[in-house]
Amino acid sequence: MSRRLARCLLVLCAVLVAAAARAEVQARVAATDPPAEATLGRDEPFYVRIQFDADEPVSIWARPFLAGQPVGRTKSNASARHAGTGYALGWFSLDAAGAVDEVRIVVGGGKPYRERTVAAYPVKLTWTGEGATARTREPWVDDLRREAEAAFRQAAQERSRQPASAGDTALFAGFTLLVLALLAGSVAGPAWGLWKWRGGWRLAAAAPAALMAFVVLRIVIDVARDPTSHNLWPFEILIWGAASVAAIGALTLARRISGARRAG
Repeated sequence: MSRRLARCLLVLCAVLVAAAARAEVQARVAATDPPAEATLGRDEPFYVRIQFDADEPVSIWARPFLAGQPVGRTKSNASARHAGTGYALGWFSLDAAGAVDEVRIVVGGGKPYRERTVAAYPVKLTWTGEGATARTREPWVDDLRREAEAAFRQAAQERSRQPASAGDTALFAGFTLLVLALLAGSVAGPAWGLWKWRGGWRLAAAAPAALMAFVVLRIVIDVARDPTSHNLWPFEILIWGAASVAAIGALTLARRISGARRAG
C-alpha cells in the first residue's frame, strides 16, 4: 500500500512539474529600433521586437530600467494577449531628459494573475528632452503595430458579443446617473446663484457656470471636427462637473458664514 502511495505521489509530482514547465513563458529581444545604443528626442519611442513562446495567453511589455531601478515618467505599449510562438511589439518613451541602460521583458498572465520578468537586454539609450527628429522605422515595427491593432479590434469584438453581467450593468447605470447628476448640478447650482445672489457673490457664481459652458462647448466643437477627439468625454464631464459643484457649494457655505457674521 505504501509503495502504491509513493508511486502515486511520484506521478503527481511529475504531472505538476510538467504543467509548470508547460506554463513557462520564454521571450527574448530579437531586434530593436533604433539600435541598442542611440539618442532619442522627447516622446520618441524605442521599439523592441520580442520573440516569445507561451503555452498560456499572456500580455507582454518592454520596461525601461536604469541602474536596476524602473525609469519614471515613461509611456509604454498596451499589450494584447499572446499565446503560442511568434513576435510581439514592445515600446517605451521618455517625456523628459533621461537615460535607460536595460530593457526588461515582463509578461503577465496565469491564474492567479501575476507579472514576472522573463528576459533582460542591455542598452545605452539617452533621451534629450528636445523635439524628436524624423526617423525611418524598420519594416517590422509597422507590421507588428498592425498585428497588435488587429488583435485589439478582435478582442473588442469578442467582448461586445458577450452578454453584460448584472454587476457590469449596474455599474454602468450608476456611472451614467452620476455623470448626469453632476452635469445637472454644475448647471443648476451656478444658475441658482446667478438668480438669487447679488453683487460680488453673483459674479463668483458666474465662474463655475462659465467653466462648464466652456467644457461642454469645447467638447461639442472638437467632436464636430474630429469624432475621436473626446472619446473619454464622460470622464471630462465627471471631473469638471464635480469641480463646478464643489465650487458652488464652497461659495454657498462662505456666503452663509459671511451672513452669520454680519448678523452677529
